[in-house]
Amino acid sequence: MNVLSDPTKRRWLAWGALATVFLLVNLHRLSTAVLSERLTTDFGTTAAQLGTLHASFFLIYAAIQIPTGVLADRVGPRYVGSIGGLALSLGAVGFAMSDSYLTAFVSRALIGLGSGVIFVSILRFCANWYRAEEFATMTGLTGSIAGLGAILATTPLAVTVEQVGWRPTIFALGLVGIVAAGAVFVLARQSPAAAGLEPIAGVPEQPAVTFAELGGHLRALARDIDQWLLSIVFFAGNGAMLTLVGMWGVPYIVVVYELDVTTASYFTLLASVGVLFGPTAIGWLSDRLERRLVPMTAGIGLFAVALATIPIFGRPPLAVVAVAYLACGFLFGAAMLSLSIVKERYPAGASGVAMATVNTAGFVGGTVLPMVMGMALDAYQTGETVGGTVAYTQFGYRIAFGILAGTVAIGFLSSCWLLVRDRNGSAAVSARSSEVDP
Repeated sequence: MNVLSDPTKRRWLAWGALATVFLLVNLHRLSTAVLSERLTTDFGTTAAQLGTLHASFFLIYAAIQIPTGVLADRVGPRYVGSIGGLALSLGAVGFAMSDSYLTAFVSRALIGLGSGVIFVSILRFCANWYRAEEFATMTGLTGSIAGLGAILATTPLAVTVEQVGWRPTIFALGLVGIVAAGAVFVLARQSPAAAGLEPIAGVPEQPAVTFAELGGHLRALARDIDQWLLSIVFFAGNGAMLTLVGMWGVPYIVVVYELDVTTASYFTLLASVGVLFGPTAIGWLSDRLERRLVPMTAGIGLFAVALATIPIFGRPPLAVVAVAYLACGFLFGAAMLSLSIVKERYPAGASGVAMATVNTAGFVGGTVLPMVMGMALDAYQTGETVGGTVAYTQFGYRIAFGILAGTVAIGFLSSCWLLVRDRNGSAAVSARSSEVDP
């Protein structure tokens, strides 16, 4: 039996192809931080236009999550994942060849459109090819790919762009994505049976799902208190990480500690290193313990504590900030357990749309929280710039980070509510096909 005919080996090849596309998603998602000066020069953009160019990815990404879940459940990860990989890669090629802000904006939007289907496609693939007790580990491992992409989008991308230019770099990433999308089409299937392979012990065959059934699942999700609580958890966890790494983590250190941007970026790099290891470790622990809610609740609580060091102390020692950033990245894995929980509380045929619903909340958080923090900071501008960064008062940053920590604390309370509901037996179990005890 070769690697293609052995389902337990074939699934790793297919996951690897999907994960490669997801790695590119995260590279493109965070690349504007490195490319900002060059984009401003080439396209003559204002700061607002550059921000809009960056935000276009997240807005489209969030908007298509539920349709992606429907397609992943109905069509399968092979077609959704490969077409998404092709779309984002063609968008990258178009972005590299853009000669105006408008074409760059459209290309960036296409990258966001294609990227938006990949994560849910991977989770749907894992639900079809891995056992229930392996799922949180695979979800965490997939989340760790996001951490690796975030790391590559910093110094490695900056060095490459400096050596060969931003256009050849993005163009090359587009070509890699086209190859990876082809690998997804060749290797990924809806299930082992769909690939003509023997079933994997402990992995149930996935039933065919009609659009009418999916409509019923969506209505059930809209009425499900548990789903809303899990969405709040992921809104807080994912939103906080995207805000810390992608927006306000560096300016806080530049202004409050008067460090240069490069040095400050090492701290957000620590957060990305935390994401590289945390989701896999916490997912593995959850699978070993056969518990979901307790690890999620404990992790989200510690996440809030780590963030709270900034609003409480204002200017803690840099070593404390470094530990807090690293801890936030690691504990993000606890928020990712919300995806495993919602998957296990709905029938197998609805796992894609259920996870997509919670994932939508996470990227709404990634869009809303940076803006809310920015609005809070605007009330405390000093009128100066430090290292090219607009300066706000230390108290302003305490208020802004207090909002971020408070949001994660609300996620912690939501997780506690879920834990109480589950232990009281009041959760809406009618929608569940299987359940892992908390």
